[in-house]
Parts: sequence; C-alpha cells; structure tokens
Amino acid sequence: MRLAAAGFVLGLLGALGLTQVLRFVLADVAPFNVITLAIVGSVLAAVALAASYVPARFATRVDPAVALRGD
Repeated sequence: MRLAAAGFVLGLLGALGLTQVLRFVLADVAPFNVITLAIVGSVLAAVALAASYVPARFATRVDPAVALRGD
C-alpha cells in the first residue's frame, strides 16, 4: 500500500500540473476539480487495497516451515 500511496501522490501532483497546461490549451476546462480527483483517488485506493489484500491473505495461510522447505 505504501507504493500505491506514493504513486497516488505523484499522480496527483502530475494531474495538478497538467490541468494548468490544459487550461491554456482547451477552453472552459476547470483547472482544479476536487470531486473528480477524490472519486478517482478513492477508486484507485480501493483497487490497490483489494489487489494487495488477496495475496497477503493467501500468504498468511502458508505454514512458514513448508514455505522454507520448498526453496
């Protein structure tokens, strides 16, 4: 989740920078839309949580001795 959070922060900074560029290129584009950024961020956070939860759940069910013997 730390990697997903870092990607979210970098993506947010990139999006804020690009909205300033789009404001000059396109007419009637709002430079900062909080609702859209919040919805997209929430969806991406939920997907990242689900993607990391499922493998972590399976990893906790494996006996450590069996996992070490396999290597």
